[in-house]
Amino acid sequence: MATSLILHKRISTTLAKAKELRKYVEPLITRAKEDTTHNRRVAFSYLQNKEGIKELFGAVVEKVGTRNGGYTRIIKTGFRLGDNAEMCIIELVDFNELMLKDAKPAKKTTRRSRRGSGKAKEESAPVAETKTDAPAADASTDAESKEEKTED
Repeated sequence: MATSLILHKRISTTLAKAKELRKYVEPLITRAKEDTTHNRRVAFSYLQNKEGIKELFGAVVEKVGTRNGGYTRIIKTGFRLGDNAEMCIIELVDFNELMLKDAKPAKKTTRRSRRGSGKAKEESAPVAETKTDAPAADASTDAESKEEKTED
C-alpha cells in the first residue's frame, strides 16, 4: 500500500488501513529528505520496490521538502455498501492540484447587514417625498375641478 501511495499519490481504502499507512509512510518521507545511500537502503527495506524508491527520492521529496511533517491527508468518503466499513482517500498533500488552487486567498468580502445602511435611506427619502407630493397635488386639483363643475 505504501508503494501504491507513493506511485499514485492518492489511493482509496478503509479508514483503519489509512491511519496505519500514515504511520508507515510519513517516517519514510522524512528520511527521504536527506538523499544518502543509507537512507535509500533503509527505504528500500520498507518498500521493496525500485520505482517506488525513485519516485520517493525524486518527485515526492521535491514537493514536500520544505514541510516539517504532515505529508498525507485523509479524506473520509462514506461507508462501503457490502460491509459498511468506513472508506476514505489518503493522498500526499502537495500533489492535489484542486486543493492547491483553492488555497489561494479569495477576494475579501465585507459583511453586510440585511437592514441596509443609513446612506441608502437618506438618498431614497427625498425621491419618495417628491413622488408622494405629486399625487397629492393632482388630487387637490381634481377636487377643485369637481367643485367648479358642481357650482356651474
